[in-house]
Amino acid sequence: MFLTVTLLIIGTILLIKGADLFVSGSSRLAKAMKIPPLVIGLTLVSMGTSAPEASVSINSAIAGMTDMSIGNVVGSNIFNTLFIIGLSAVITPLAFGRDVIKYDLPVMTALYGVLFVFAYAVTPMTLGVIEGALLLVLFAAYTAFILIRAKRTRPLPISGAALSAPPQAEQKEHKNSKPKRNIPLWLSIVLAIIGLAGVIFGGDLVVDSAAEIAVALGMSEALVGLTIVAVGTSLPELVTSVVAAAKKENDIALGNVIGSNIFNVIFILGLTSVIHPSALDYDTLADLFVMLCSGIVLMPLALQKGKVGRVSGAMLMISYAAYLTFIIVRS
Repeated sequence: MFLTVTLLIIGTILLIKGADLFVSGSSRLAKAMKIPPLVIGLTLVSMGTSAPEASVSINSAIAGMTDMSIGNVVGSNIFNTLFIIGLSAVITPLAFGRDVIKYDLPVMTALYGVLFVFAYAVTPMTLGVIEGALLLVLFAAYTAFILIRAKRTRPLPISGAALSAPPQAEQKEHKNSKPKRNIPLWLSIVLAIIGLAGVIFGGDLVVDSAAEIAVALGMSEALVGLTIVAVGTSLPELVTSVVAAAKKENDIALGNVIGSNIFNVIFILGLTSVIHPSALDYDTLADLFVMLCSGIVLMPLALQKGKVGRVSGAMLMISYAAYLTFIIVRS
């Protein structure tokens, strides 16, 4: 047990430092390549931080542990939406970008609805090969859509007028400030890769250690998947989004969570359903419904307020605490 706790601490340290390097490297990479940070958050960051979920769910599906596989994804998405966005907003209010409101948030919520319909109506109480294949097709379509948006949102070249001398006050401020150190593109890539490696390896250490402790305490497979494993595999998203929020990188903080949630549903659940069709029960349907509600609750915040403030963030965290209490009592 001492060794398990030690590995848990080491994994947490790797997560925190790895996320810091990953966010910094990804942000610099986005600026150097003139790619909007939101696109980086929705693709590179979200897929990278979802690697632990993919590893756990795919291995669980291969082993026939479908409760662990589905519980990991559903539990992770609920944790991502309610707790991670909530905590990030408590640290720094998160403003929704126009593209997030117009495209990504509705896509995430719609996919939750599609998954619930698959599980409840199309093939009742089952996620089979056909549904999995359809989810993978949606993954390919969504990835292509993001790349098309990236090309459309590239910043225009700076005109000659924009290169004119700044006002005198700005010149004085610039003169007094220290010049920013330019980091080469290759170094930004190296930092992002090192950070991602730390995030993934640290996440694996935390998950394995936490799962071992949970099993020793006699928890069920479904409960472990929804709680310990789900929260453990979401630690990369948690640390990355919190660090991004602290650095005022709102697009990465929100894009990371929303992109991870979409990736978890259409790629991970799609692939695991193709590998091993999953039989569902009414408890799983209840969890899928909670996941759907977690996406719906963000819509009025995005459409009416345009942001998740500190009070709303605290309410999201309280909602997650209530859900966690519910599933523990239910089990």
